[in-house]
Amino acid sequence: MPSANARRAAAVIRNRTRDNRAARRAIKAVAASAAAVSAHLIAGGLDPATAHRFSGAVTRKAKALGHVPTATGTKRRKLKGRASKLVDVALWTRAQIAAVLAVYRPKDKQAAALFARLALAA
Repeated sequence: MPSANARRAAAVIRNRTRDNRAARRAIKAVAASAAAVSAHLIAGGLDPATAHRFSGAVTRKAKALGHVPTATGTKRRKLKGRASKLVDVALWTRAQIAAVLAVYRPKDKQAAALFARLALAA
């Protein structure tokens, strides 16, 4: 049986690999065309957990500012067990996301600083 240190090391590698794959997928999606908000945030340098946490709020802010998604796509959403369903996803351009991030400031100060940095980079 592997030791606790070996299990912990394997978990670190597994998590790092998952985050790197998510970042690579996001960068390719944003470079190709319009992409989901979470893809824009991940491609901008946020970790996937933070990006998914704030993507709904950024989408709501974009719609409140009057932006309309460039296109819509579908993604597979995992349900209980092996079941999944297809859900619609709004796809946004870089310019739209940059405009939203320029005015979006969450209450979380650390997240607000991240979004300000992303808005300047875009």
